Amino acid sequence: MKALILVGGFGTRLRPLTLSVPKPLVDFANKPMILHQIEALKAIGVTEVVLAINYQPKIMQNFLKEFEKKLDLKITCSQETEPLGTAGPLALARDVLRDDSGEPFFVLNSDVICDYPLKEMIEFHKSHGGEASIMVTKVDEPSKYGVVVMEEVTGRVEKFVEKPKVFVGNKINAGIYLLNPSVLDRIQLRPTSIEKEVFPCIAAEKKLHAMVLPGFWMDIGQPRDYIKGLRLYLDSLRKKSSPDLAVGRHILGNVLLDESAVIGDGCLIGPDVAIGPGCVIESGVRLSRCSIMRGVRIKKHACISSSIVGWHSTVGRWARVENMSILGEDVHVGDEVYSNGGVVLPHKEIQSSILEPEIVM
Repeated sequence: MKALILVGGFGTRLRPLTLSVPKPLVDFANKPMILHQIEALKAIGVTEVVLAINYQPKIMQNFLKEFEKKLDLKITCSQETEPLGTAGPLALARDVLRDDSGEPFFVLNSDVICDYPLKEMIEFHKSHGGEASIMVTKVDEPSKYGVVVMEEVTGRVEKFVEKPKVFVGNKINAGIYLLNPSVLDRIQLRPTSIEKEVFPCIAAEKKLHAMVLPGFWMDIGQPRDYIKGLRLYLDSLRKKSSPDLAVGRHILGNVLLDESAVIGDGCLIGPDVAIGPGCVIESGVRLSRCSIMRGVRIKKHACISSSIVGWHSTVGRWARVENMSILGEDVHVGDEVYSNGGVVLPHKEIQSSILEPEIVM
């Protein structure tokens, strides 16, 4: 079985982290975003994953070589010379995705984090006998999204309504699809939207079905959603009684702590914190709702909340970093400095406080 992951473009919404690596390689819960998806695909028997990319292909390819060996999985790149939308990449990879088996293949958006119920999706796809299956998730404010209108019992999709003014349903496209190879014949090699051009045609022929996603879902392509997604992901680990969650006197709520990280005395860590490999958290530090990436040092009595600290950065003594501050790679925040929503580009030194949200170049 095969799968294609739509890696997409420049990851501008996650800058400054994506100035160092392509968005799919940004760490989420202590491993590259895209690895969560690749591991889930491997677990249900996918043998080949195609990454549709148009940005920094060399970095992606080097990453792939490492994980191909670790996962014993064939991973290839399909490189766009121009952005092809969400359907064009399928046409570009048509020869790789189609084989003699006639098996359906998965398509995933690389920003999506969830429990990936892919085995259940295969069973659902077989049960309805249609041409395509999409995963949908329920949201509180459907007017912000394109809503999928479907039959509740059968799951057959009737139509799509973009940002409805009146209530037509609360289910939106979750960015995970299972498609028969015949869908490839519907897509031309040009910039095309699978959501707006391909799926409505299949739905009109009554061959598109939607499965409601059990559990959590989040598109983590921007910082606020990344932090919310981390909370949902860690909560999901808690519900599964995962041994990966940290325990100890200094841990409050759900915390993911790499075994190589060093934690000083008198710290209070959590809830909803991920601390990556090689991090040093000195004594008296307070961390909550944040991601601390590989090789970071947090000095004594610093306080970090609702923020992301990029690779190999340093936060000084008694410093406060909060309110969706994003520190790029190798950023050094001085002692007693306050960052209120500061977005700091890589390799910068911050010696004076950032009192209002701003970008520090």
